[in-house]
Amino acid sequence: MAKVYFNYSAMNAGKSTNLLQASHNYRERGMHTLLLTAALDDRAGIGKIGSRIGLNAEAETYRQGDDLWARVECQHEAEPLGCVLVDEAQFLEEAQVWQLCRVADRLGIPVMCFGLRTDFQGKLFPGSAALLALADTLREIKTICWCGRKATMVVRLDGAGRVLEDGDQVAIGGEDRYVSLCRRHWDERDIGPSNQLKIFL
Repeated sequence: MAKVYFNYSAMNAGKSTNLLQASHNYRERGMHTLLLTAALDDRAGIGKIGSRIGLNAEAETYRQGDDLWARVECQHEAEPLGCVLVDEAQFLEEAQVWQLCRVADRLGIPVMCFGLRTDFQGKLFPGSAALLALADTLREIKTICWCGRKATMVVRLDGAGRVLEDGDQVAIGGEDRYVSLCRRHWDERDIGPSNQLKIFL
């Protein structure tokens, strides 16, 4: 029976790398995959999934209001799909998570979602909340804080490297805007010794 998987982590844990590797594994065995990514995330280019280690692939984009069930069903009829892989899954709407569950339940296609669990204020993203509630399998992809502990949280920085407390939930950025921290250092807003800041300069 096909399942919905939610692979979550803090920033810079290798979610996109894992997604691209999974897609490669399916394609290596002659199966087709559908890659989806949020249209608002253009860090690797619109309609592209890119990893920090240099891997990338073309992907279809999704936006709020898109019917992902209809899109997957149409593609599956044209060319049977072995797997649907969703990057930046935190940006899914709850309705879209339900649509992806129907893909697994009714079409028998595994759906692998990769995304952040919480935002810079420690609050769940809507897509992540729905996936945590509905996915069959939850898997944490681990990364580390500057102190060596497991990082589960993320802070957002301004242009001078100061931690921001307020702002919109969504602000696209990478290592120049976000730092992954353990819960203690997130709570203390401690991004590490001054030599850690060199990555933002």
